[in-house]
Amino acid sequence: MKAIIIDDERLARDELRDLLRAHPEIEIIGEAAHNNEARTLIYQKRPDVIFLDIQMPGADGFTLLESLPPPIPLVVFITAHSQHAPQAFRVNAVDYLLKPVDPNELQTTIRRLREKITYLQTTHSADPNKERRLNQEDTIFVRDGDRCWFVPVKKIRLAECVGNYCRIHFDTHHPLILSSLSAFADRLDPRLFICTSRSKIINIQHITSTSINADGVITAKLTDGNIVTFSRRAATLFRRTHCLKPTSGQHSPHQHSHQEQIHELQRLSTKQLGGPNNRII
Repeated sequence: MKAIIIDDERLARDELRDLLRAHPEIEIIGEAAHNNEARTLIYQKRPDVIFLDIQMPGADGFTLLESLPPPIPLVVFITAHSQHAPQAFRVNAVDYLLKPVDPNELQTTIRRLREKITYLQTTHSADPNKERRLNQEDTIFVRDGDRCWFVPVKKIRLAECVGNYCRIHFDTHHPLILSSLSAFADRLDPRLFICTSRSKIINIQHITSTSINADGVITAKLTDGNIVTFSRRAATLFRRTHCLKPTSGQHSPHQHSHQEQIHELQRLSTKQLGGPNNRII
């Protein structure tokens, strides 16, 4: 596992490096003393895990995580400030260790990291194009105001357009993120997430039931009880791209990307909505 240590105190970095020598599966590929340096290292080195202090000059560790594009590395918080533990666990960090780090607790953390890395490696596709999209086992960091979460992609039930931004729904939370729906959707796997309209995308794994009325309108009930209605154009596209054809010897139909889905929805609706200036956010 490739790792980066991020802490503004040189002595703390040295002590952690010494403790990690007992774990040869951890390869330290860099150290950083502040967020800007850490961000550059993460972009350049692409570590599997970061050992992250929370309180640092300028900006804290949560701010660093917010600035990273998904998928972000696994995170182990290492800090002298126990009051941050509840927030760290709310964002679903792999572990939270207090300074001075206990070697036995570190050993438990390394075991958890090893299990997580092994699981992720066995679930990633060999498809080279898969790297730019989020796997269902990937995790994204989400911040809404002073609340933060690490969100497994598979837990996202619904993403919807809210003005120029996007609201995502997972567990009992529905934070607003600073991204357009189309930009967020382009990172998602179209085999798992489908457009039900130009303003909503749902995770098919969270559909508990569907129904079609006499007019052919499709509705889907999600695991939280929310009912989502397909637009007519989305229903047409859904049947075209996801429904199996009863032709012999054929396998699953082609899956369009979300950009292709959205562009097709836009094309199908241009005449009814008054022309090409009706843009999708």
